[in-house]
Amino acid sequence: MSKVRTMEEMPLSRFHYKMFAYASGSTFLDGYIVGIIAIALSVIQKQIDLSVTMIGLLGTGTLAGMLIGGVVGGYLTDLIGRKKMFLLDMAIMLIVSILQFFVNDPMQLVILRFILGIAVGADYPIAGALMSEFSPTKNRGALLGGLNGLWYIGYAISFLIGYFLLATGDNSWRWMLASSAVPVIIMLISRLNMPESPRWLASKGREKEANAIVQKIFGEHVIMSAEPETKEKTAFLDMFRNGNGKVVFFVTAFCSLQVLPLYGINTYIPEILEKFGFANGTKEYLGSALLNIVYLIGLFPSLYLVERFGRRPTIIWPFLVCSISLFVLGATSGLHMPFVFILALFVIFGMFMNAMGAHFWIYPYELFPTHIRGTAGGFTTGMCRVASSIGTFFSPVIMANYGLAPTLYICGAVLFIGFLVCLFMAPETKNMSLTEASSINKSKDIDQGGFTSSKTAN
Repeated sequence: MSKVRTMEEMPLSRFHYKMFAYASGSTFLDGYIVGIIAIALSVIQKQIDLSVTMIGLLGTGTLAGMLIGGVVGGYLTDLIGRKKMFLLDMAIMLIVSILQFFVNDPMQLVILRFILGIAVGADYPIAGALMSEFSPTKNRGALLGGLNGLWYIGYAISFLIGYFLLATGDNSWRWMLASSAVPVIIMLISRLNMPESPRWLASKGREKEANAIVQKIFGEHVIMSAEPETKEKTAFLDMFRNGNGKVVFFVTAFCSLQVLPLYGINTYIPEILEKFGFANGTKEYLGSALLNIVYLIGLFPSLYLVERFGRRPTIIWPFLVCSISLFVLGATSGLHMPFVFILALFVIFGMFMNAMGAHFWIYPYELFPTHIRGTAGGFTTGMCRVASSIGTFFSPVIMANYGLAPTLYICGAVLFIGFLVCLFMAPETKNMSLTEASSINKSKDIDQGGFTSSKTAN
């Protein structure tokens, strides 16, 4: 007789890679949609007299929509289901992408970009919840963290597509903006074949449907989980009750403390390198290009390390390393150091920063129970969008008024606070089932500085 196993104990298979492809469409489309507007704006401004305010609205409309989309979309994901929201979200994204081609004035485009942002923001908690609920325990951190890398790929491809579409003439910006419909169609068709999450079905009392999906995918000797999924009614405020509030605080805090300096520095890398004295030639642009490549490369070792050594060390020490690198950069900003030295410090900053970025996907979808996993994930994602906007807005203001060194010191201090937050609050969820990981927030015990459950990770 075959041994009964849970779906979390199953080895990585073709099915898991397919689910990763479905979920990674969220970050790919985010990167693509954010990137393509940057090129399109350069063309639009040559044809339409845009005010500074309108340019700002076009640039930030999508980000503002993502805040609302994350919060509302996450709640609806827990309320009506992962698959339904995935398909509904893609349908909205497809319609809006096409409508961008036909706009007649900038305000119409602002509204469409805002709606598009809502759809993109909603896709994040759907993807995170679904990927976590299907992942094997031993690979869940790598699969969730790996979603982060697709943002950079989508962003890079948007610039390539935009470059080639410039040849279409005066309407090139219309084709650029509407081009997002192509990956959306591919993703929509692909997601038609994906299953609903068995964990979500069980949390709604539909155990028979849940077990049927598990056995169809993994075989008749596989069950959903060793621990029964409790039937729970989804309520938005539940993410602040029953011990969940401290996890909302932790996830929002570490994510915000990461993206504040990240967006504040990365957005203005050419200008920062110029202030270091590398304005001659093209060194500031070469450095910017190298850093963005490193941001992506830095993700891969973190996906191995997060499973090998656990969540805590791979979030705590990168915060400290990034903080120190910025303090050193601040201290050497007026000393005319060699280009290679400065670039090396930024490379260290970028690699370790992206290693932390994997936890943006891991912790929110491991630490909350099924009935509020999407709700809490969407809410914390939305709060981090606010932090990224604050960092982007205030960084040049501080730099203009106080100079480069104080700006770097402030960013370094923010990251050091993140180090302390994670040192005292980050839990270890390595080798835990989702049920065990989401029980950490209900324990009053403290282990190794973070939350712990009744069963400690191996």
